[in-house]
Amino acid sequence: MRIGVFGGTFNPPHLGHLVWAQEAWLAVGLDRVLLIPTAQPPHKAMPEDPGAEHRLALCRAAVAGDERLEVSALEVERGGVSYTVDTLEELNSRAPDSELFLILGADVAAGLPDWRDPERLLSLATPVLAGRSGTPAATVREALDRVPGGERARFVQMPTVEISSTMIRERVAAGRPIRYLVPEGVDRYIAEHRLYRGEAGP
Repeated sequence: MRIGVFGGTFNPPHLGHLVWAQEAWLAVGLDRVLLIPTAQPPHKAMPEDPGAEHRLALCRAAVAGDERLEVSALEVERGGVSYTVDTLEELNSRAPDSELFLILGADVAAGLPDWRDPERLLSLATPVLAGRSGTPAATVREALDRVPGGERARFVQMPTVEISSTMIRERVAAGRPIRYLVPEGVDRYIAEHRLYRGEAGP
């Protein structure tokens, strides 16, 4: 089985995330894509974090009804700081006959040589990279060439979707609608649980 691994904070998930997952699924011929919300990212703080359990529920709401996409609670259940290589090790041990593909933005992939055990990471999964404005493909290639296995990376053309989790949080805090920017289930969950309201919220 060919499995896409798409990790992130998903704070919250939005339509841009789902477009990435879909286009990777299509371009690489994946059987399914796993969205794996992190418990605690190693390299960045999470502003207005409602908590890992809420972000896990938001991801499940986002992919509901799409058989191509699945949500894994692996990192949330493990707790603590999440390192991608540890997650890939666990996925590999659970399904050793599956082929793993790590879905990343090109801007993130450019920093991959500085990740924990990048050589082991690339032995466990093939990177599938989505182009991001401001990050030339040559820069990413140069970074990946510094790690054995980086030459297997695949670049996938992605439609430009100018939506970010930061934008969603700011709109919710300001009392502005997020319909058409996130899946309906995500919009409903955020409203029901009064997430991201901040001081500017109603």
